[in-house]
Amino acid sequence: MEQNWFFPPHGGIRLSDLADAIGATLENVDAEDRLVRSVSPVYRAQEGDVCYMLSRRNRDEFESCKATAVICDKSIAPLVPPGIPILLTEAPHAAFALAGGLLHPIALRPPPLLSKSTISDKAAIDPTARLEEGVEVEPFAVIGAGAEIGQGTRIGSGAIVGPDVRIGRDCTISAGASVLYSLIGNNVIIHPGARIGQDGFGFAPGRRGMIKIVQIGRVIIQDNVEVGAGTTIDRGAMDDTVIGEGTKLDNQIQIAHNVRIGRHCGIASQVGIAGSTKIGDGVLIGGASAINGHITIGSGVQIAAMSGVAADVPAGERYGGIPARPMRDFLRDIGEMAARHKKHRNAGGKDE
Repeated sequence: MEQNWFFPPHGGIRLSDLADAIGATLENVDAEDRLVRSVSPVYRAQEGDVCYMLSRRNRDEFESCKATAVICDKSIAPLVPPGIPILLTEAPHAAFALAGGLLHPIALRPPPLLSKSTISDKAAIDPTARLEEGVEVEPFAVIGAGAEIGQGTRIGSGAIVGPDVRIGRDCTISAGASVLYSLIGNNVIIHPGARIGQDGFGFAPGRRGMIKIVQIGRVIIQDNVEVGAGTTIDRGAMDDTVIGEGTKLDNQIQIAHNVRIGRHCGIASQVGIAGSTKIGDGVLIGGASAINGHITIGSGVQIAAMSGVAADVPAGERYGGIPARPMRDFLRDIGEMAARHKKHRNAGGKDE
């Protein structure tokens, strides 16, 4: 790949320093002074790059690898070509993530659009809004009456911060995002076009048609949460919609009113979570899954992609399928279905 000027290489980190920073052991102590400048996939890694490998199935990629170092665990280490230093760790994926953040810190959150950090005179800021020292506001952002924004936070171009919203310190509210009726913690990243705090979908059928139910709750987003581009989080109807500390939301997710998501969850793109669902800590939900309303998903649960979760899921379970069921049952059902199909075809039957 040609030189990427959007994310230029780092000035250089010594391998021994990188090993300490990511919690790895440098197996080749004579290479401690070699410099790492960037991250790369294994197959095209060059001098100055660090890469990682998780599976022996990809061992062929080492044939073209010329990396300065490879991050891996003990099962992969014997496959690394001689002469390439090894950064040994039990958690290579997490270690590589840490390395990437050290080498390319500007890629960790949406960057400022302008070279000068300031409060633009082209932004509309209500005189009653309170901004701590060091807040940046880009052109055409709007900050409503009584809003409070903490030190080190950047409000992107065209973003909207509604009246009385509270945003903590060191946050990034990206271009075109809107934050209404919300309390936002510290170090929160909201990507472009996200919609936070609009009213939830609530209507009561009546003789005159659908009667709108008022939504008078809030959205509470705790510290270190990341909200992907185009994701929508509705405010509560009468209670609050809550996103727990450290949770990461992918692009284009819909979170309905009164949903409560625990700490350190990971939710992939196109998931829809209906109203008043409670999700525990450390839950992982695969892309395009649909989560029914008024159910509870326990802590530590894993939901496979494209699942339909209709009822409560006990803590620690792995579920998949439509309707979602324990993974062992889902895989058994898939196997039986495949066997029936094969038998049908072998008997000369035709698909309808």
